[in-house]
Amino acid sequence: MNPTALQLLLAALVVLPLLGAVGALLPAPPGLRGRGPDQAVLRHGVTVTGAVLAVAIALAAGFDHGHPGRMQATTDISWIPALGIRIHLGVDGISLPLVVLTALLTFLCALYSYFRMPTGPSPKAFVALLLLLEAGTLATFAVLDLVLFFLAFETVLIPMYFLIARWGGAQRQAAAWKFILYTVLGSVVMLLGLLLIGVKSGTFDMVALATDNGPKAQLSHTVQLIAVLAVGIGLAVKTPLWPLHSWLPDAHTAAPTVGSVLLAGVLLKMGTYGFVRIALPITPDGMHTFAPYLGAFAAVGIVYGSLACLALVRNGAKGDLKRLIAYSSVGHMGFVLLGIATMTPTGVNGALFANIAHGLITGLLFFLVGALKDRCGSTDLDRLAGRTGAALYGRAPRFGGLLAFSAVASLGIPGLAGFWGEMLAMFGAFRPAAGLSRPAFLTFMVLAGLGTLLTAAYLLLVVRRVCMGGTPAAAPAGPAPGSAPVPAPAPAVADIAGYEYAAWTPLAVLTVLAGLWPAALLGLTDPAVQQLLGGGK
Repeated sequence: MNPTALQLLLAALVVLPLLGAVGALLPAPPGLRGRGPDQAVLRHGVTVTGAVLAVAIALAAGFDHGHPGRMQATTDISWIPALGIRIHLGVDGISLPLVVLTALLTFLCALYSYFRMPTGPSPKAFVALLLLLEAGTLATFAVLDLVLFFLAFETVLIPMYFLIARWGGAQRQAAAWKFILYTVLGSVVMLLGLLLIGVKSGTFDMVALATDNGPKAQLSHTVQLIAVLAVGIGLAVKTPLWPLHSWLPDAHTAAPTVGSVLLAGVLLKMGTYGFVRIALPITPDGMHTFAPYLGAFAAVGIVYGSLACLALVRNGAKGDLKRLIAYSSVGHMGFVLLGIATMTPTGVNGALFANIAHGLITGLLFFLVGALKDRCGSTDLDRLAGRTGAALYGRAPRFGGLLAFSAVASLGIPGLAGFWGEMLAMFGAFRPAAGLSRPAFLTFMVLAGLGTLLTAAYLLLVVRRVCMGGTPAAAPAGPAPGSAPVPAPAPAVADIAGYEYAAWTPLAVLTVLAGLWPAALLGLTDPAVQQLLGGGK
């Protein structure tokens, strides 16, 4: 495709959601109101996110797949000359899959909300915040200036805070405050690290800084150590890395369904993307020093997340299913961070693959759990597994089958998307980059392998309890004199509706396709990773 056309497509990806957010706050034209202004603004959200998805697909189709390591669709305009800050946009094989994933998940969330709007204030504000969140996330993956990266990184915090605080469930205010405090404090530290890089190198340009013979050469070992520590803390909070993860379970438990989908499917990826785009190529010496510590925290997070899930799923624990999936994300993102910590092409490619797989699978899981709460009124596992619980296989077989499929995909079965990223991350740990302690990374690999076993255990328990349900004894033909009344039969559970098929099928199909054809994604990421780790060569 013509380079100018690609530039316009990438610029449109960032600008369209912003314009759509402003348009959502304006009165709907009389001829487009449908049954009322609420329906009109929800339809507006579907239309704008659908247009953004179409632009993202066109960008992916026009992308030069023969040279995915080269930055494409670039725009470079001076913005604040006194500080050397530029509006620099571009995508390569690392950022393009994340851009498409963001556009897809936001569209599916808008489509789902059109039929199942979360309880809360005006839909106008909801749609505007959803589109602002999309704009900030897409900009994070598209900008190539450190200051713009920080601004885009922070933009998403405001809409996510209000989505949780205004449209969330129980304890939503406390969860929203915890989310914003953790992430803002981490971002303040990250900003200091980004400014240190810019001041010491004389530029904020991420492409120039990634080359060995560029401004990066001016960064001493001490400066790199301080910078990667400061930037890494901010990115680790957003990922989240154990033990900086405690905001995540509360945020997921309180967030509305679409908030949980976007938080797990997209926002967590911003932290790991920052490690790959900034920490690895710009501060390689500092990253090399801290890589064993990052790997250790990642490995502990894998096991910790799985043990927390096992504690929630046991009988009598009154564990919340949304909270369980949130803790599972801590473990899954641990595999991503472990792959990055190996500083090898194999490990980093595995991390990028696991990023996309987690977005697809966990996004689908949160959709399903949100719909399950709408049907059963609760996500309490003891209640869902009780005598009058979900028992989805018998009462809503298609719903139960899709939930079981998602759980199996999440535990990393070969042939589905969850397998390749985790396997490649452990392969990278088996032989880390030169200079890193191989015995230490072998230990991390063993802990990660233990985490996969624990993951299989708790997810299979979830399937058994929610899909099979309780097994009450056969009731007598009639109550005996003086005996307790026979419990009423459990209320019906609706199976998958048409709009749910439309919102969930793309994620299930892509989970299968990514598992059966991993080369489609690895063919994009590997050349870009090789160039990034090779100092731009």
